[in-house]
Amino acid sequence: MPAQPVGQERFLSPRDFVFHADASKWLWSREEAEQYTRWLATSHYENFHVVSFLLPKKLHQDFFNVYAFCRWSDDLGDEIGNTTESLRLLAWWRAELEGMYAGLVRHPVFTALEGTVKNHALPMEPFADLISAFEQDQTVTRYRTWTELFQYCRYSANPVGRLVLYLCGYRDAERQQLSDYTCTALQLANFWQDVTVDLEKDRVYIPIEVMEQYGYTIAELYARRFTPEFREVLREVCEKTRELFDKGLPLPRMVDKRLAVDLELFSRGGLKVLEKISELDYNVLAQRPVVTKTERAALLVKTLLHVAFSIAA
Repeated sequence: MPAQPVGQERFLSPRDFVFHADASKWLWSREEAEQYTRWLATSHYENFHVVSFLLPKKLHQDFFNVYAFCRWSDDLGDEIGNTTESLRLLAWWRAELEGMYAGLVRHPVFTALEGTVKNHALPMEPFADLISAFEQDQTVTRYRTWTELFQYCRYSANPVGRLVLYLCGYRDAERQQLSDYTCTALQLANFWQDVTVDLEKDRVYIPIEVMEQYGYTIAELYARRFTPEFREVLREVCEKTRELFDKGLPLPRMVDKRLAVDLELFSRGGLKVLEKISELDYNVLAQRPVVTKTERAALLVKTLLHVAFSIAA
């Protein structure tokens, strides 16, 4: 783990965050702020090392800065432990975001992010949409239809893919749509992997209409009852997710080869999660499907070879 940034103990992690009214304590230099976002990204997200070394080195700090924003947003929504307080802090975080775009920067994450936003002309919408998703998590715990769930993913997942494209110089609608398919699929694969984890937070992301179609109930889900009906529910939502991955597959062939590796690796990783769910006969209520480190390494090698031969062809 990288060394802790000197003098930045209060900002070790958003989950350790305590709101301070004295904003003057946040006036860090750009260098200090970037050191913090770099430390946060490389210390708390095991896959970030892999993603960053595949991307141009000149973009590493920009990705660290964007990641730090996402990490803080997520933790303010999920790690506070109180809905009212989370909503208050997310409103404060949104105000800090709007302040950055208006030229008023206080928090170290935004001190670092400001340069990235200016250098790459990043719009505020993807950042604001992510905050909206975390706010929605505080009040919405059920999704009746696929349409409702896809609308949630439009805020919770798709903005990340669009930010990646912006950072790599792609701004067209065609690539954004393909990215949306992949990001939504990744979000859904994570939901099916973490059904029991989300139940602990009183959240159900499986569309109610799908459960009703097979005669499976919310009560059975909370009782962790694995039945033939639940197997069919998971089989259907996984198949829907595979279809979205398939729709996004053209994107890696439309970007720089280094970004192509990252994008294809994300898709292969998501598909691997679906494969692990299938191997469990869809019983994610008894065991959380896990992709091992060895399997992740194999995915990386396969992806590198696939991209290399695709380019050569």
